[in-house]
Amino acid sequence: MNDTPPAIERLLARLCGGEITEKDYVGYFVNEFGEELVFAQRKGETTARLWHSDMDWRMFRVGDHSIRVGSVKDGTIVGGLMDGMITVDGMIIAQVEATWLSSCLAASRHLRPGRSSRPTR
Repeated sequence: MNDTPPAIERLLARLCGGEITEKDYVGYFVNEFGEELVFAQRKGETTARLWHSDMDWRMFRVGDHSIRVGSVKDGTIVGGLMDGMITVDGMIIAQVEATWLSSCLAASRHLRPGRSSRPTR
C-alpha cells in the first residue's frame, strides 16, 4: 500500500479536467458560494490557465493585465460591461476572486518569459 498522498497538481487536474503537472505553479480557491477556481502557470508560457467551476470548467488564458474593472466615463462604457464589474477574458468575477487571481499572477510572474518577480517602479 502506498501511503504517499497524490500530488496536488493531479488532484486539481482531475477536478477541472485540465492539463496540470508538477511543473506548474498552481492555486486553488473556493468562493463563498462553493464555486471552485483553479490556476496553473507553466514555466516559459506567456499566460497562465484559469478554470472556474461556475463556467463549466472552461479554460481561460490569463496574464499580468487580464483583470479588468469596468467603468463609465462620459456616458461610455470603458474597460468592462458596466461600472465596477470585474472581468477576466470576458468572464465576470467577484472582487475576492480577482484578489486571489492577482496574487496567483504575482506569485508566478517569474515563470513567464521576460518577467521578473520584482515589482516595477
